[in-house]
Amino acid sequence: MKWKTRQYGEESPYIPAGPFKVRLPFIHYRFEWPDYVQGLLMCAVDLSAIPLLIDLLGMPFEVALAIVVLNGLFYLLHHLLGDPAVPGWITPAIPLILLYCQQFPEGPERVHALIAFQMTLGILSLLLGATGLASKVVQFIPSAIKSGVILGAGFAAVISVFEVGGRFEQFPWTITIAIGIGFYLLFSKHFIQLQTRNYFWGTVAKLGIFPVILLAVILAPLFGEAPWPKIEWGFSTPDFATLWSEYTVFGLGFPPLMMFITALPTVLATYIVLFGDVLQTKALVEDGAAERPDEKVEYNPSRAHLIFGIRNSSMSILGPDVTMCGPLWSAMQVVMIERFKKGRKAMDSFFGGVGSFRWGTNTGLFLLPIVSLLEPILGVALALTLLIQGYVSVKVGILESRSQRDLGIAGIIGAVLCIKGAAWAFATGVILCLLIYGKDFFKGEVDETFKKDSPDNLKNDEKEEVI
Repeated sequence: MKWKTRQYGEESPYIPAGPFKVRLPFIHYRFEWPDYVQGLLMCAVDLSAIPLLIDLLGMPFEVALAIVVLNGLFYLLHHLLGDPAVPGWITPAIPLILLYCQQFPEGPERVHALIAFQMTLGILSLLLGATGLASKVVQFIPSAIKSGVILGAGFAAVISVFEVGGRFEQFPWTITIAIGIGFYLLFSKHFIQLQTRNYFWGTVAKLGIFPVILLAVILAPLFGEAPWPKIEWGFSTPDFATLWSEYTVFGLGFPPLMMFITALPTVLATYIVLFGDVLQTKALVEDGAAERPDEKVEYNPSRAHLIFGIRNSSMSILGPDVTMCGPLWSAMQVVMIERFKKGRKAMDSFFGGVGSFRWGTNTGLFLLPIVSLLEPILGVALALTLLIQGYVSVKVGILESRSQRDLGIAGIIGAVLCIKGAAWAFATGVILCLLIYGKDFFKGEVDETFKKDSPDNLKNDEKEEVI
């Protein structure tokens, strides 16, 4: 089937639908098989949400797989509706959401808490997207508090791996070796130089953490920390019936109103982190578009808010997910941008690349050989994701501060957030900002040490995240 072509410098063909621009595979964009194949392999990262769901909600593997599959289907909405992004989790906020949900006893009450949280986040995103108020809400929050929330998310990510009973105790050798290699591949100056000189290492770099996950499949059994995978053939069997009867509003009913009110502080903290991903998506898209004048690629933050607002609202009803529905999978967005920069022969349209990739990850979730290969080390994959995200969040959180006083306040907020949760952290931040800045509560201060560009103007390699 021949896709509709575009003229030089124009947008890819689409069907207008209000704020959305509908693009269908094989009709409005060329299907990019290299990105589809890569998606088949990178579904490993999507699958690593399963241990979280099992630990938090006590659900069987097949039920957690059903949630991952539903989330995967909703990922397709972004490129189908005109958002030039590879969507993913709200990774830095996962530890905050875990801390919030663990305040409730395991069972229906904890499920209700997660449903109320995700629905509130979805509705907030829809409102901000429809009104265009997204940037104003975040700008209204003092830099010290924003810095503290992001720092706290980073601290909580690392704590969740190394705490008593955490995943490090289950996979000490595998995590130690894998995270060492992972940090080298992702953040080492030496490897950055190596990948530019060698095609093989350049290819490895574009795969994000997937090579490290494959290495973990071998390391964990060698150290006796996990069994060797038993490869099964056929198709996976996500259990939607149990999901909807025992873990959603269809079987448990609607959460009480008080749960929606209780969730508000953590929802706001999550949104602060989420908005950082929106800014990063915009910067990455503009970077790629500058190299490809043949295609006009437009990123609209309000449209993105509407799409991930729809995703979170829908998932809260169909399959509440602790990873939440975020606007960006940073590592894969970078990979797509780099392929896009190579010209029209490599990737005809950016929408073709990101769409084909997400069709690939969805296919992989149904292939039992891939799911069974990765099942024993999904806990390792999750630990790697959290530790790398912790590194990035701490760096970005520090950069959000504009003075040494900001950073001092942020450190206190981050620690309180990890120990007492978002409500206590916001209260602490408000009190400290009032005491230290007084009438300059919202303005704060800027000192010479912290003069810098805002996080959305940082170079891509300084703010790159992996999930």
